[in-house]
Formats: sequence, structure tokens, C-alpha cells
Amino acid sequence: MLKAVFFDFVGTLITKRGENITHQNIMREVLRKAGRSELDYLMVWGEYEEETGRRFRELAGRPYVRIRDVDTEALRKIAERHGFTVPEDFWEINISMHERHGELFPDALETLRSLKALGLHLGIITDSDNDYIKAHLKALGIYDIFDSITTCEDTGFYKPHPAPFRLALERAGVKPEEAIYVGDNPAKDCVGAKNVGMLSVLLDPNATKRELWGNCDFIVSKLGEVVELVKGLMER
Repeated sequence: MLKAVFFDFVGTLITKRGENITHQNIMREVLRKAGRSELDYLMVWGEYEEETGRRFRELAGRPYVRIRDVDTEALRKIAERHGFTVPEDFWEINISMHERHGELFPDALETLRSLKALGLHLGIITDSDNDYIKAHLKALGIYDIFDSITTCEDTGFYKPHPAPFRLALERAGVKPEEAIYVGDNPAKDCVGAKNVGMLSVLLDPNATKRELWGNCDFIVSKLGEVVELVKGLMER
């Protein structure tokens, strides 16, 4: 019987649009503090996204390195290219902008409340630093709805390594077959969950990841569909 539902965070509970706006505002504030407001912050943001994306793809499944360090080093590389200095409080800027501009999917809160009403354990499994995820969830007003939060900082590995999934299951006190994991990345979320015996659910609103659907047990186009899926699984 299903007892727990776990979620990824970025791209699953919060929108990529909101994340882009957040990062754009981070770059704007970084350039302002560096005295280089004349630089195009959108250009700097684009280079930052490319650099951090590359680095995190390389880290998939590997031992944990602090995300704040990865992000800071990526920005330093770009800063050297354009001749400015990364502010010492870059990470504080990063967190404050996420608190200010983070955006839940429209049906996220209702989905979480509906699942909670079913008596399920609600958890997060995310490639995040602990200070980031805690601050962001509190700013969104959903921190207290979760029974457990498991990060790569807690386990020492990035998804799809089994460690984050296994620790989350242990914290919830459930077996793999009693849990599902909802994420937006077929390679990291679906593969990671299935490798430890959990059912995997892919959130793919625009069906842009169709070629990788085979990695996942279920596909949904919006979070609200997870509630009906869960109800069906609970009846088995």
C-alpha cells in the first residue's frame, strides 16, 4: 500500500520561469554591487546558466560538492571574462532573490494539501544545499507541509545516486514499494527512484521529454494529476 509521496523541487514544485527570473535578478544585483551595471545582466545570466548547467551535469550521481561553491566558481569564471569581482555576499544575494521571486506551479499547494489529507508522508528529495531549500520553502509558505526534506548535502551524493532516495525512505519509515517520487528529470529523478525500487512519476507539462518517457513509470502533465494517480495506487 502506498504510504509516501516524495517530490523533486526545482521544475517540479517551482516553475522554471520563476527560477529564470530569480537568476536574472541575482545577476542584476551582482553587477550593481560590483559597480558594473552597464553590463547586460541578461547576457551575464545566459553565460551563468550555461556554465552552471554544464557543471551540474558533470556532478550527476557523483559525491556532493556544496552548490554554493559550484555557483560561486561558475560566476567567478564569468566575472574574470568580463572584468568584475564577485561580491563577497553572493550566496546571501542568491538566497534572498530565491525567497523573493520563487514561483510555485499554480496547482502545487492544492496538490500537496490533497495528498496530506490522504494521510500520506510528504517528502522532498532534492539536489540542494540545506540553507537554500529551507529558506526557499519557508518563503513559499510550504515548509511545514513536508514531513521530511532530504538533500544531497545530507547524503553526500547527487541524484540519481541511490543514497538520497534511500535516506528519504529511511526517514519516512517506508519501504521502496510503498513510495512514489515525482520529478521533472527522467535521467535523474525517474532513474534514481526506480533504481531503489520506488515508483517514478515524470512531470512533463509540454511533453518535451517524450523520448525519455521509458525511464519513468507514470507521466503527468500537471501536478494535480498526481492526486488521482495516488488514490488509484492506494486502492491496490
